[in-house]
Amino acid sequence: MSVTDQSPVAPDPGADPAQAALHDRIAADSLTTRRDYLRIVATVSGGLAVGGLAVAGGVLHRHGDSDGPPDAKRVAQVLAPGESVAFRFPGEDDRAVAVRLKDGTLVGYSAVCTHLACGVLWREDRGTEGELYCPCHEGVFDARTGEVTAGPPPRPLPKVLLVEEADGAVWAVATARSGESEEAAMCRQFADARPDLAARLGCPAAKSGPAERSERT
Repeated sequence: MSVTDQSPVAPDPGADPAQAALHDRIAADSLTTRRDYLRIVATVSGGLAVGGLAVAGGVLHRHGDSDGPPDAKRVAQVLAPGESVAFRFPGEDDRAVAVRLKDGTLVGYSAVCTHLACGVLWREDRGTEGELYCPCHEGVFDARTGEVTAGPPPRPLPKVLLVEEADGAVWAVATARSGESEEAAMCRQFADARPDLAARLGCPAAKSGPAERSERT
């Protein structure tokens, strides 16, 4: 089950594979804004092969590029096992998805495929734990880690770091670049803006103190 900021019609479970694939493409397209399309067209105008290399090399906007801490955002009042929610974080151009896995684990990712920036969809009924799926070129990402498990994507999905309040509300608080650990992401974004928090996290810069940091810079 998904709660999203878009409302594509759910596919008929009895539909044939071709119809299901078409539905997935439409759903992915609904998550891709006009601005996203303009970025993609500009990138691939020199040819698909060149476009693919350009995306891998970072020509397109990447989730979590900012070094500063984003404003925390509540993305769901409550998220039950098997449910997902699509949202925008840290900016309005950054598509993201939060998923509660069947065992209760809460995970968040960029919803932009690392291949050619198509929309990534949550599919609870795929695999043993569900999966994140890009229908444009059959890219598949592991729901628990964001790692690529099939298709052409060159990198795992960047993570969105989530926290859950006592009342069940789910908040997005930070982002991690593709392949970056959650600890490194938190230290990168909070070391300067929230040195008290960075110190509690054990960030190297926070441990060294402001005077030593200024000497290194």
